[in-house]
Amino acid sequence: MRDVSPTPKSEHYRTIIVGAGPAGILTAYHAAPAGSTLLVEAGLLPRYKSCGGMLHAHTRRTLAEYAPIPDDIILDPRTVLFRFHDWDRKIKKVTSLELLNVDRALFDEWLLGILPPSVEIVAPCEVRSLTQDAEKVSLTLRSGKGDMILTCDNLIGADGGRSKVRRDLGVPNTAQYVTLQDFVHLEGPIEPYFDCIYIRGIGEDYAYTYVVPKGDVADIGCVYYPQSKQPWLMQNEIVRILRAAMPALGETVTRQACTALYVRSVDDVVAGEGRILLAGEAGGFLSPTSGEGISYAVNTGRLAGSAVADNDPIDAVAAYRKASSGIRTNIARKFRWLPMMESRAGKYVAGFVPQPIVSRITHEL
Repeated sequence: MRDVSPTPKSEHYRTIIVGAGPAGILTAYHAAPAGSTLLVEAGLLPRYKSCGGMLHAHTRRTLAEYAPIPDDIILDPRTVLFRFHDWDRKIKKVTSLELLNVDRALFDEWLLGILPPSVEIVAPCEVRSLTQDAEKVSLTLRSGKGDMILTCDNLIGADGGRSKVRRDLGVPNTAQYVTLQDFVHLEGPIEPYFDCIYIRGIGEDYAYTYVVPKGDVADIGCVYYPQSKQPWLMQNEIVRILRAAMPALGETVTRQACTALYVRSVDDVVAGEGRILLAGEAGGFLSPTSGEGISYAVNTGRLAGSAVADNDPIDAVAAYRKASSGIRTNIARKFRWLPMMESRAGKYVAGFVPQPIVSRITHEL
């Protein structure tokens, strides 16, 4: 684990990154050669994010350029295939999309370890406010030692779907999914799939469920549409239904709640403004169809860090916007699948699509 400080050592930095997830870490890695770099995280480190913890081939190829993914962060089963599962109609369609099954907390901790020693890490440290002008970005941070005012040439918000940086930058409000995850004891084996399940009759606010074995527990995750009411009650019913059909799913160890941006327009994808850049989910960079965000986080983090390192600070946003335009286009293409994926009729028709076509489409989601 990298050394973490309780408070920043300087009052001005070349680059400050908010958020020590994959986007923030990769930003810090690439920004560091340009000068003083501070990475702040609102929570404790090692950081934990409620997440399925699945890495697909795009992410693995990118990370291989930094260091091999260590075996001790990979769970059993090591890899799983993505499978669509229409629960009520008993239709199961296995795809060729193979995912590496990792412990998300250990994954983020490992990523921190690839940072060069020159990157200063401070946690817990919360952004209270920020402003910018033509010369600098000013922000107020709060740590255990109180409030402090810092300045930097460029600020990168990599602080996730509830990004304080995104809000203070004036980006219009974007609705958010609600996600709940029950980690339950495994009392026997379950099929080694990342099972994407649709169960009818739960309610209009319900999107889908996923079940995946992760060592001695299984992750039962459910996604609910924005403004959903009492999602924990729907979660209770879904877990009950699954347990009745899958006796290996034991008692809940923990239940976690999280949110994710409900990206529905390219206008929700924002590279930044002025001297402030947005990376990962803070910028709206995630799949609107699958909700997958880790690959977008590592790739936009690389691009954001390189943009501030290779350009004058006032030109960094424009350079990053240009560099990330292909990712924005990739997200825009995925919107075409949403009507089918989110409508009852579309989900019904999907049951008749041949498995090879389902597999091919999955790689685009």
